[in-house]
Amino acid sequence: MAEEKLIATVPRSATEQMQIAIKEYKGKSYLDMRIFYTTDDGATWLPTKKGVTCSPDNIEILKDAIDEAMKEFMTEEG
Repeated sequence: MAEEKLIATVPRSATEQMQIAIKEYKGKSYLDMRIFYTTDDGATWLPTKKGVTCSPDNIEILKDAIDEAMKEFMTEEG
């Protein structure tokens, strides 16, 4: 597998975004959700220390939590 594969970018503000990527470290793959910032109007995005990694074993738990949150938000809006 490639060292890094960007899956999604979630805007937070004009100068911050969360990047969700599959990364590899010491031969193991994991999901990385990290806050990136820019100081040049988005030409360059740099990582911060703010982030979370998730092992492949736990991705199903994360998916279930997001699915549950989506149901809750849809109920609130309905």
